[in-house]
Amino acid sequence: MDCTQAQPLLDGYLDGELDAVSTLEIEEHLHGCVRCTQSSSDHQVIRRRLKTESLYFKAPTDLQRHIQRSVRQAARAESPSQWFSLPWIKMAAPVAAAALVVLTLVPFFSGPSSDQLLTQEVVASHIRSLMANHLADVPSTDEHTVKPWFNGKLDFSPPVSDLVKDGFPLIGGRLDYLNNRPVAALVYQRDKHVINVFVWPSESSKQNRAPIHTQQGYHLLHWETAGMNFWIVSDLEAAQLAKFAGLLKSSLAASSS
Repeated sequence: MDCTQAQPLLDGYLDGELDAVSTLEIEEHLHGCVRCTQSSSDHQVIRRRLKTESLYFKAPTDLQRHIQRSVRQAARAESPSQWFSLPWIKMAAPVAAAALVVLTLVPFFSGPSSDQLLTQEVVASHIRSLMANHLADVPSTDEHTVKPWFNGKLDFSPPVSDLVKDGFPLIGGRLDYLNNRPVAALVYQRDKHVINVFVWPSESSKQNRAPIHTQQGYHLLHWETAGMNFWIVSDLEAAQLAKFAGLLKSSLAASSS
């Protein structure tokens, strides 16, 4: 894919409207093209500004009640026989038009949320690691080999646990890039299913977790704890992936205590 092919697809990529193949192709192009990467960043800046600055108007929750109240007050001022008179239509039309504009433009300007964009990135990185046959920069089943490999390559030390005794062996680690920063990718396996665990520091010290969900046929789990973000993605059956997440949390908690 070159720039002339990538540029028209940027909006669809940022909106999550591209198929998996096109998403991977444009991801690969963005990794090597400064021009298109800058264009993508500019698009995201514009979207954020439309959401947060004066160009974006978020309809208040009481908008419907306000419109209904205005209509009732105007109706009481007119007799029933005059409801469809020209003055009444002239008065009601601007109110209806304003409501229609607000309800139409709000979804248009909002676009995909930052969480949705990050989810797309996580899935794309998982697929790319499988297609490019580049699962690990440091292939090893030894957590004491994988963990120190990241020293000097990241500005944090990712927690690493081997769950081989539970049927989820560690098979290596690699560097990846998500959420506009380098992250650690820890790779596990269950039978023939690959599990990617992406780790990077969290901006919040709170403990948060999200329920398992599915995108493009892959199951994802996300939680924050001990100042770290954890994203797990795999085509492993959802119940098995939830079991893996529970084992990983317990192992990490035990190692940090």
